[in-house]
Amino acid sequence: MDFHLAGRRQGIMALTGTFCATILGASTTIGMAGLGYSQGLTGSWWMLSGTIGMLILSLFLAERIRSTGCSTLPQLVGSFYGERAQASASLLIAISWIGVIAVQIIASGNILSAVFGGDINYYMIVSSMVFVLYTAYGGRISVIRTDLFQLLIITSGLAILFWRAFSTVGAGPLIGQSFPLSAEMDFWKAISMILVVGSAYLIGPDMYSIIFSSRSARGAKLSAFMTAIILIPLAFLITSLGIFSRHLYPAISPEQAVPSLMAGLLSPAVEGLVAAALLAAFMSSADTCLMTFTTILTFDIYGKIRQRAHRESSLKDDQDHMMKASRVAVIIAGVFALTFAVFIPNIIKALLIAYTVFTSGLFIPIIAGFYRKKLGLTSTGALWAIAGGGSTAILLGQSYPLLGMAVSAALLFAVSWRKRLPL
Repeated sequence: MDFHLAGRRQGIMALTGTFCATILGASTTIGMAGLGYSQGLTGSWWMLSGTIGMLILSLFLAERIRSTGCSTLPQLVGSFYGERAQASASLLIAISWIGVIAVQIIASGNILSAVFGGDINYYMIVSSMVFVLYTAYGGRISVIRTDLFQLLIITSGLAILFWRAFSTVGAGPLIGQSFPLSAEMDFWKAISMILVVGSAYLIGPDMYSIIFSSRSARGAKLSAFMTAIILIPLAFLITSLGIFSRHLYPAISPEQAVPSLMAGLLSPAVEGLVAAALLAAFMSSADTCLMTFTTILTFDIYGKIRQRAHRESSLKDDQDHMMKASRVAVIIAGVFALTFAVFIPNIIKALLIAYTVFTSGLFIPIIAGFYRKKLGLTSTGALWAIAGGGSTAILLGQSYPLLGMAVSAALLFAVSWRKRLPL
């Protein structure tokens, strides 16, 4: 598991760095600036929703999660509800996280195409190859090491672009912005975003994989808390980029807000620096999401199948085989994510689809799982909740984003209380 969890030896600063770098991906840069362009300052609710999720994770769950000794989120689900629920959670996460990885590929292609010109699909292929290869080679250690460096580049690039935009247009576009609500973001839309996006941070398998890499339970708690505090000012800074871009370029599409600022306000040399910063943001998210998918595919799906078929294999042979399987899984994930990116090129739409499917099936069962005995929950109830919530989100999630979560909760409690089975 050293390949996947970096030996569980990571300290607070390393964890905080990889938390922040993972979160500062395509949705919280290109996507959220696009929300700022179309909705104003209330677009910051995307990252602020994640901040709420991170604060709850830190204050109430991080220490408990690390103390379980589990290695993946599906294993945690399995410790609550058994192997069938673990298998269902693995499948739902694998389906959802292909979309999360794809978002980083889309954004990388957009930035490279804006800087150098040419076919966006070509740049998506190139960027996919880069992060797939270094993740396949080094595993979690390489991800954490590159994340710390990438975080410095990300924050520097965003600060440069903000300062240049602010110097050009002044504070005028920001004055009079409506917050916390606006015509584009009413109360119920804000609540929906907090529940869907915030839940993805609160129970995200990428967040949990970082917690499982922690040296201690206390370190996991403190790093999650520090991350939430760091994200708050960044949420407003990035959204402001979209507001500045709308003032300067009122005819572009929202997700071209940041590329347009780069091309219009920066010299070629500085534009290259900021482009590198954004690419660092996308790859730092992509590699962590890729490792999350790989760990789940290797250990929670393939590993279970192999365990049943080869019960007599030696430990060394099994470790060598699983290492090779992990690297193959990285490549498989990259190919599927690239395919998804080509067919659904809108960043926020792609990520909302992934988050809605994931949180609809797993949010209620995971949170309730910590109190399953008091609530009288059963493995069958959890299985129905995961399958029912996820299926509802796949079919109706784009029109009714909270319906799947409601169906999941209803099935979890109704089935559990109707016929209680031993956990």
